Amino acid sequence: MPKPENPVQLAVIGAPHGTRGEVRVKTFTGDPMALGDYGLLYDETGRSFEVLEIRPAKTVVVVRFKGVNNRNAAEALNGTALYIDRAQLPEELEDDEFYHADLIGLEAVDIEGAVIGRVTGIFDFGGGDLIELGIPGRKPYLIPFTQSAVPEIDLDGGRLVVDRQAAGLVADDDPDGPGTGQDGQERK
Repeated sequence: MPKPENPVQLAVIGAPHGTRGEVRVKTFTGDPMALGDYGLLYDETGRSFEVLEIRPAKTVVVVRFKGVNNRNAAEALNGTALYIDRAQLPEELEDDEFYHADLIGLEAVDIEGAVIGRVTGIFDFGGGDLIELGIPGRKPYLIPFTQSAVPEIDLDGGRLVVDRQAAGLVADDDPDGPGTGQDGQERK
């Protein structure tokens, strides 16, 4: 298979592990050990990577890729993002499961339907998933990706609903918090 036409990032290669060409890999899969189950992985240029061995190691997995046989070759891969084509992912998900790639670009609206911004990223720094909302003319905001902060996701409609209070966009005692104007009126 050539370079994916509709790429979905599954992992990113980190630092070398030892001298035999193994690397630490942070995965974005439900089961980190399943990284090798997807077949060939690709970088942004279309270079393919075949997983030969994989084992768990604290918060990452240690992987040996075909053709990466020494520490120098492993060091050269540090920071390389690994992708597969979206068509390789299962279509059937549980009701409360989503592929991050499907959420990027969704319009974010509040409970009343006022537009807040767009989803520009999904991050997990160790404390749970965060959604980055891009707001025109402002710095992006990070909100928790929880049921209370994001009570509804409509992939077909291209939007998600954000509860401003639960997402931390409006302080209890601050009518001029994020999402409101200086006069206390909602921005649209």
